[in-house]
Parts: sequence; structure tokens; C-alpha cells
Amino acid sequence: MSSEKGNLKLSTKTVIKENSKQSPDFKTLQAKLKINFIKNGKSQTNSVNFRAKKDEIIWMNAPFSVIRAMVTPEKVGFYNKLDNTYFEGDFSYLSELLGTALDFKKVQNLLLGDAIFDLNSGNYKASVDQNAYLLQPKQQQLLFEIFFLIDPLHFKVTSQQISQPKTFRHLQIDYISYQEVDKQILPENIKVIAVEGTEETIINLEFKSVALNDDLRFPFKIPSGFKKIELE
Repeated sequence: MSSEKGNLKLSTKTVIKENSKQSPDFKTLQAKLKINFIKNGKSQTNSVNFRAKKDEIIWMNAPFSVIRAMVTPEKVGFYNKLDNTYFEGDFSYLSELLGTALDFKKVQNLLLGDAIFDLNSGNYKASVDQNAYLLQPKQQQLLFEIFFLIDPLHFKVTSQQISQPKTFRHLQIDYISYQEVDKQILPENIKVIAVEGTEETIINLEFKSVALNDDLRFPFKIPSGFKKIELE
């Protein structure tokens, strides 16, 4: 994106309106997604096929279909042929991983560079912080502190942060870079940092070869004989 500074004198209402205009509009999306997962000093990198049907399905498939995952508004499911296990349940698995309550819309927004909370429904105020708009609720909640950084040029979110100080939890999603695909501004590199107490989980996501509105299939069937993962 350009190195220009953009207009930093807009009203909160205008910033939110401009941000809403940039929400991606497509039927389907597919990409090569590189996932780098770091926890307890151990790093693991996988490349998967990523597909999405807007507001309906998020689907991932590792090479040779050894790991496949599908997320819908109703449930989260995945299976792993490496250890013959599967999970099928609600969003508690992803919520636990990232330390904050998630649903389909929030997961989709996280991946598309949209605010995970609806800025139009909240009472937000904007200030300027390091050449960006800083949006936060006029009154922060007792248990949560929420912040959004919005770029004054393309009006996409460059960082969103949710803190729960009393439980020592912090979720930060940084959008390192964006890319333009068919006149849509979509994330290219995302860094997710989830902190709980002294434990830190970092997930780096890199989207390549993004294509929109192709006819896609979303096959998902848990193989028979696999053992269900039970969450504690």
C-alpha cells in the first residue's frame, strides 16, 4: 500500500462508514494459506488449501487430505489422518485457543480484515494514534478492553485488540499487509497473538494466489473409526 499519510481529521462516524465500505463482497474465495503456529517455543508450519463461502463455510485442506477442517455458523469440525482423531462441536475449541469467545462471524471477520465486533452497533469514539485512527468504545466494559486501529488510506483494520486484564488474557490481530484482488482489499499477512497468563500462542497467516467467485466444492466427511477429541 502507499506510503501516504491519509486524512486524519475525519469524524468517528465517517471513519466507521468508510471502514464498512471496505468489507469484502464475494460469493466464494479460495487461496493457498501458509499457517505458522508457535507455542511454548515450538514452531510448526503447514500449507493448506483455503476455501470460503461468504457467511456460510470456511474450509481448509492440508496436502493429501491428511488434515481437513470445516467451520460453519453451526459448528466446528476437523479430522487428522496422522493420528486418526476428529473433533466436532461448537466454537469452544477455537475460543479456548484464542482466549476469547468466538462465533462464525467473528472468525470470518478476523480472516477478512473486518472488525470482529460490529462498529456500527457500538458506541465508539475515534482518536489519532501513530498515523492511524484508534477506535474504542466510549465506555470500555468492566471485563474487556477493546481497541481497533484503522488505516486512514484504505480504511481497513490494521490491528484489533481485546484485553481481559483480570484474567490476564490478551488477543491481538495485526494485519501486516493487504492485497487487492478483483477490486477487493483482502489480507495478505496476518499475525495473531493470544496471551493467557504466561503462555503465548502466535499464529502467522499468509494468503497467496487468492481467487474470488469460482465454483467451489467443500467436501467434508469424518472417516469411520476415528477417535473423537474430547475437550477438557
